[in-house]
Amino acid sequence: MTTTTAPVKAAPATTAYAPATRRARRRSAGLGLLAWVVGLGFCLPALWMLLTSFHSETDAATNPPSFTAPLTLDSYKVFFGSDGGASPWPPLINSLTASLFSTLFVLLLALPAAYALSIKPVRKWTDVMFFFLSTKMLPVVAGLLPIYLFAKNVGMLDNIWLLVILYTSMNLPIAVWMMQSFLADVPVSIIEAAQMDGARLPTVLARVVAPVAAPGIAATALICFIFSWNELLFARVLTGVTAQTAPVFLTGFVTSQGLFLAQLCAAAVVVSLPVLAAGFAAQDKLVQGLSLGAVK
Repeated sequence: MTTTTAPVKAAPATTAYAPATRRARRRSAGLGLLAWVVGLGFCLPALWMLLTSFHSETDAATNPPSFTAPLTLDSYKVFFGSDGGASPWPPLINSLTASLFSTLFVLLLALPAAYALSIKPVRKWTDVMFFFLSTKMLPVVAGLLPIYLFAKNVGMLDNIWLLVILYTSMNLPIAVWMMQSFLADVPVSIIEAAQMDGARLPTVLARVVAPVAAPGIAATALICFIFSWNELLFARVLTGVTAQTAPVFLTGFVTSQGLFLAQLCAAAVVVSLPVLAAGFAAQDKLVQGLSLGAVK
């Protein structure tokens, strides 16, 4: 006589993992909430600057600040010179010219250098990379006097092209460092295939390497553009009226007498708009570029 035993049904596998899943969800929600709080904390000064720019000088100077003060465009009218003041357009155009041309020159110089240091590495390429990095260790103010004397002797003071040359030399080491890591992820096989088809080095760089490394190039260009746009020390010392840039024009709203906070905030908002617009337009490329090489 055989005895049959009824099969015992196993407990659902999901039951044992349900508490762990709920804990993981709560932890994920908590981290998401923390990220939102930190993000809003970073955005709060910019939002406060924007709100202050729409207040009158009297309301902007109140302590504690008034959130319900009436809004006005008087500060923006002062910035754009509608009351007879200086026009902001020449400084804005100068900043745009210096930033765009210096960024273009940096990319034209950094791409072949990064190619030589990553895809076709030279001997002791790490020493070359350290040399590029060492050029950023010298404080900018330490080289200000020799640069001023040189610009004075060659007649380039108050010349926007002097700033283009300086910004190019300042941003080139950073660009080479960034693009070297980006170009290291470019498959060598497609470069060899292009060379076998008879493509020369300029063609390889322009039609093979650049499209593949486009996110990294965009991230490098955006960072160089921001650094050039925000630079103040060289522009303050080496320019006067003709080549005055937007950051120098912005400092003119800080006075020792009277109230200037609302006008300063309005000027800061307008000067920040090109950088914000460039970052917003290239945000997808920036995220892709900065994440290149993060996962192997």
